Amino acid sequence: MEPHNLHLITTIAAGFGLALGLGFIAERLRVPALVGYLLAGIIIGPSTPGFVADSEIAAQLAELGVILLMFGVGLHFSLHDLLAVRRIAVPGAVAQMGLATILGMVVSEFWGWDRVHAFVFGLSLSCASTVVLLKALETRGVLETMNGRIAVGWLVVEDLATVLALVLLPPLASIYTNGGTESGAAQGSLWMTIGQTMLYVAAFIFLMLAAGRRVIPWFLWQVARTGSRELFTLAVISIAIGIACIAQMLFSVSFALGAFFAGMVMRESKLSHRAADESLPFRDAFSVLFFVSVGMLFDPSILVTAPFKVLIVVAIIILGKSLVAALLVLAFRYPMNTALTVSASLAQIGEFSFLLAALSFKLGMMTSEGQSLILGAALISIALNPLVFMAVNPLKRWLLARFEFARKLERREEPYAQLPMSTDRKYLEGQVVLVGYGRVGQRIAWALEERNIPYVVAEQNRECVEDLRKEGKAAVYGDATDPAVLIQAHIANAAILVVATPSPLDVRQMAEAARTLNPDIEIVVRTHSDEESDLLRGEGIADVFYNEEELAKSMSSHVVERFRPVDQSGHPA
Repeated sequence: MEPHNLHLITTIAAGFGLALGLGFIAERLRVPALVGYLLAGIIIGPSTPGFVADSEIAAQLAELGVILLMFGVGLHFSLHDLLAVRRIAVPGAVAQMGLATILGMVVSEFWGWDRVHAFVFGLSLSCASTVVLLKALETRGVLETMNGRIAVGWLVVEDLATVLALVLLPPLASIYTNGGTESGAAQGSLWMTIGQTMLYVAAFIFLMLAAGRRVIPWFLWQVARTGSRELFTLAVISIAIGIACIAQMLFSVSFALGAFFAGMVMRESKLSHRAADESLPFRDAFSVLFFVSVGMLFDPSILVTAPFKVLIVVAIIILGKSLVAALLVLAFRYPMNTALTVSASLAQIGEFSFLLAALSFKLGMMTSEGQSLILGAALISIALNPLVFMAVNPLKRWLLARFEFARKLERREEPYAQLPMSTDRKYLEGQVVLVGYGRVGQRIAWALEERNIPYVVAEQNRECVEDLRKEGKAAVYGDATDPAVLIQAHIANAAILVVATPSPLDVRQMAEAARTLNPDIEIVVRTHSDEESDLLRGEGIADVFYNEEELAKSMSSHVVERFRPVDQSGHPA
């Protein structure tokens, strides 16, 4: 066998082997394993002596990692979830990208770069990595919390904006290289490209929502009925990669976003959790190759030739973007913990920044120094991001202890933090307190409404609470692990506390607060695993439900059975 035929095998072997060894050492040193993966890429990259892996093969393997990771995001993040945070994610992401781009432009123009190079450089610094974010949120078990949903929704909006930028760069480059001499024709081409791009994206989304959400769950169910685990796993992986390729080749939508929508559609299936479990080993393996490939792109000499520039770019990413994001979230009247979580999520750059830098360099819109600065800053910010997340809670405590303005932000009046004075008495005594108004929470609420059983919703999504209030429903905004939120939901006189958001730690905090205020209250919770169920049952905290296919129905029936029938006025029949 010819040596060149072994490039794929040697690249995988070297990547996995070094990543394993350095990742293990990093963990033993109490440093995130991610740092080890990045160092492995630098060692086998072209900028260091010794063995050099095939960078093109590594890049394609990394693309598979991005596809599978974004597919996993889609499996955990439905279109409903994205729309639920649209009021903060869309304007927040657009404003943050704009301000971050300006920061990058100001710094690069100070270095003497022309305005076009400065703009593309700033734009490359404005978009964070959804892949890195997913890894961080999954590691901390907060992917399905409201903070996690806002962060993912925010970055999905950034991804959509970056995809549009990637499509528009070539016609912009034409205007730039022609020096405006053909500006009329070039501008006409630009607007035509914008319209064509939006049409392609709209067509892809329509196809996925109209046909994909019916065909894919049906097909997955047919495969599951064969009883073959191998076929089911193959079906999941094939759907993820196949739709990603269709999105790219037919609709000019990125692989990552195509895979994201594939996961969102598959989430409609009752087998979505099994699909997530079956694809997890593949996602983990190829995500390692993604980080190794990032390390391969990095030229360590930039740290010697331009160390201060690297530090300035890293400061823009970790401090500048984070501060802008935090201020925007606080301006939307979200709590400080949400602001700090979103800002930590944006304190890095990744795959889309690499794509923007590479395309801009190819089109003559970015210098080689700019590309190296982006790669170097990306490497450092990705390596530091787990530490940034670890600093969220200590930083919040420090801010509250040292600064009065931080305490005022925590104490500021929130119109949806308590029920209106006009709330009917049936919602204040003997009611159900329903924590979480997601897919399961809504099903439970519908069942309660059918039986005229009063309930109060406690939800961290401010927009959701606002919508419920407009519909005339009783709802309070806030984190139900805070006893004050439960008090505002009148837990002291409630009959049942129903927790429809899965987190054992949160359940313990809610249960302790609820039973302190109401020792006789019954508590019903949902979980996402057998281990969580056994843990909560063993501690006698609550009645636990874990069966995704019948979860909402079972919880609803259990709660309804605890109530006597009531008439339309809310009194016992």
